[in-house]
Amino acid sequence: MNKRVFDDSFKRMAVELSYTRGSVKEVAQELGVDPARLSKWRNKLQAPAQPAAELTAEQKEIRRLQKELKEAQLERDILKKAISIFSKGDGRYTDS
Repeated sequence: MNKRVFDDSFKRMAVELSYTRGSVKEVAQELGVDPARLSKWRNKLQAPAQPAAELTAEQKEIRRLQKELKEAQLERDILKKAISIFSKGDGRYTDS
């Protein structure tokens, strides 16, 4: 099996995307990279942390909205799984 080689620009893009999304696993899966490898890239490239005091009001609002969106998506996914589980149950929850 051939070893995949990633250039520095791809690594930087993947690391930035993982910081933006907040999920190494999600980004790694999307890019077809092992999550452990992406974590190593993150540790090696260490994105500069911007203190909260330096953030503008708009940046703070964006972060708050991103967090809220992520929570809503998680809740939606949980509900989808619950509906799936109940719909293929023993027939007690359906009209059949």
